[in-house]
Amino acid sequence: MLGVQNLPTYAVGALLIILLPGPSSLFTLSIAAQLGVRAGYRAAAGMFLGETLLMVATAAGLASLLQANELVFAVVKYAGAGYLTWIAVGMIRAALAMWRRRDEKSVEDAPATPDLPQGGRLFRRSLVITVLNPKAILFFLSFFVQFVDPQYAYPGLSFALLAAVYQVISIAYVTVLIFSGTYLAAQFRRRRKLSASLTTGAGAVFLGFAAKLATTSN
Repeated sequence: MLGVQNLPTYAVGALLIILLPGPSSLFTLSIAAQLGVRAGYRAAAGMFLGETLLMVATAAGLASLLQANELVFAVVKYAGAGYLTWIAVGMIRAALAMWRRRDEKSVEDAPATPDLPQGGRLFRRSLVITVLNPKAILFFLSFFVQFVDPQYAYPGLSFALLAAVYQVISIAYVTVLIFSGTYLAAQFRRRRKLSASLTTGAGAVFLGFAAKLATTSN
């Protein structure tokens, strides 16, 4: 179909890859847990656009540039690691503020969490988290080409179909994350310590993502 080979196998592989936790999906879950469904979908929209841009860049040959030019790869890599670190620090600061409010009975009665993005900032932050990951472009290249017929005359259509299937699966998965986050939000409002602990944990995971990205190579 449109130069794509073994589409069912590709769909299963894409599902397994999407299920692996990454900074974009974790950010979306965190936002949904703290701000609800609408905010979660704003963050998800930034992730979907970022993934689409990465896929287009892959098809346009940017992956080859990243592989060939170590300087470009390093600039994108360290920019991404720095941004993830900034996100992590914001989460940890927010968690510390929650712990300081130990005299309050619930998060619901507390002031708004500091450093929490709102509105369009959610979309932009999620977008930046997604696109500042050079390994994602290399991943899409190495994964997609396994299922593209090299003899097909219009490889762009093949990449488009693979990207569409990937995004359909990704949207379904992120929807589950967002509504799971809404359930978590209800628990957070009743359990201040749980909220602070999980926010701290999320910040630590983001620091781990940053370290992993900063030490990776092309």
